Amino acid sequence: MLLAGSSQVALCAVLEGSDPRGRRSLLPKHSWSLGDYSKNSSDMPETITSRDAARFPIIASCTLFGLYLFFKVFSQEYINLLLSVYFFGLGVLALSHTMSPLMSRIFPESFPNKQYQLLFTQGSGESKEEIVNYEFDTKNLVCLLISSVVGVWYLFKKHWIANNLFGLAFALNGVELLHLNNVSTGCILLGGLSSTTCSGVFPQDLLEKGLEASNFAMLGLGDIVIPGIFIALLLRFDVSLKKNSRTYFYSSFLAYIFGLGLTIFVMHTFKHAQPALLYLVPACVGFPVIVALFKGELTEMFRYEETSPEEEGAKDDSSEKKDQ
Repeated sequence: MLLAGSSQVALCAVLEGSDPRGRRSLLPKHSWSLGDYSKNSSDMPETITSRDAARFPIIASCTLFGLYLFFKVFSQEYINLLLSVYFFGLGVLALSHTMSPLMSRIFPESFPNKQYQLLFTQGSGESKEEIVNYEFDTKNLVCLLISSVVGVWYLFKKHWIANNLFGLAFALNGVELLHLNNVSTGCILLGGLSSTTCSGVFPQDLLEKGLEASNFAMLGLGDIVIPGIFIALLLRFDVSLKKNSRTYFYSSFLAYIFGLGLTIFVMHTFKHAQPALLYLVPACVGFPVIVALFKGELTEMFRYEETSPEEEGAKDDSSEKKDQ
């Protein structure tokens, strides 16, 4: 529990790390929507630059070292309680957001869906500053209620299914909220962040004992999220080529399966735990690069770059000024 909890705190710290220039953070801090992230411009996915990618392993290492010192000072019982409550809150919100699109399809159109907004500001007049801005509706409240039930189940039972539901929600939100700006940044991120992060739990005796299984093995969610945002970048690169194919997406996806299978094979062969990213990084980077070499699109792949919404807005403003 301590290892999984501390590593998950490290991932959350990395995702919430602010830019040293004070310009933005990797995740929005003030304005947040319980359901659709497209309601506010500040809720749009954040683009990770090469500078952000280089800072990822540093922030994670410092966070883990700080938690190590924290464990030395305080009792394990209180640390477990603190981590459980912390992940209960994060997990409920993440699972609620993940469920929201599905629930929107399930509810009939006649369902009375009311809009709500929780706004907290500081100051008045022109100096008024927005501190908290929550937007949600009735469907989001239903999702929050269901997620809270799962959260209570996790809080008191620590069941592997509840743990994995939260893990799945964390992974999906991570891939959705974080975008890489180019392939080079993805290579820096994958190469630098070699340590595993928060864990998903898989019972090895599931077939024998069913839901009461207790012989667990763990896969780091960092081994899912970090390669996941790289694979998502390659999917957007496929779309940018306008060739009506998903060659790089499928090649990287198959590379991920191959790398994960190789990790399990080596682990069982040598009877020793293996860092999954040690095998996933060469596979997820190498397979698409080989495909690009065969197709003669290697230069085009590494030149492909995405811009953040802020940079796009600045470019639009500058172009309008030039036209004037």
